Amino acid sequence: MKASLSIKGTQDGLLVSIPEGDWGDARPALLQMIDEQTDFFQGARLILQIEQRALRAADLGSLRDALAEREVNLWAVLSSSDVTKIAAADLGLAQQLSKSSSSGDEDVPFETMLYGDEAVLVEKTLRSGHSIRHPGHVIILGDINPGAEVIAGGNVMVWGRLRGMVHAGAAGDESSKVYALDLSPTQLRIAGQIAVSPTRRGRPKPEVAQIREGQLVAEEWQSNRRR
Repeated sequence: MKASLSIKGTQDGLLVSIPEGDWGDARPALLQMIDEQTDFFQGARLILQIEQRALRAADLGSLRDALAEREVNLWAVLSSSDVTKIAAADLGLAQQLSKSSSSGDEDVPFETMLYGDEAVLVEKTLRSGHSIRHPGHVIILGDINPGAEVIAGGNVMVWGRLRGMVHAGAAGDESSKVYALDLSPTQLRIAGQIAVSPTRRGRPKPEVAQIREGQLVAEEWQSNRRR
């Protein structure tokens, strides 16, 4: 069951699709996936796509409580089952995505372990309080200000100043990298490695941060260098 779970980012939150099967298998598989990727899911808003599976209010309420213990908010349940729809309504859960999110219904969700297959492009500066979570790569055309955060399953590329918090390879991918024209984060993480930017000396220059020999290091970003 775990291998069949898929996830993609939407404007409304993280959409997790669960195929048909026994709920007794699906529920623990979902919670295990979240437990294994705590940093990525923590604080996220979850949208559950369960197709025709019929779940009652007790089932959804129990799941919502289990997710809340992990600091994950169950925001919506998408299902064609009338039983599930009634249960979701009783619990105050949304039952559809916003138009901007649902316009991409033809996109195929990707497996959470296939990093690099998809990326999200954000064409604006992230200000304090803004948060982006995506299971693939994240590209920012703008700055990341202090108080903003980006958590990605793959690489993070910032075509601007990185002064907030970035966590690349959030599910444990140590090959992930962070690129920025000005790399001055309040906190930088790649997989399980963490670093705080030292005091800036001299003019900023494009840099790439990566794990090398078990250490998180930053070096000059040269576009003609083979990686």
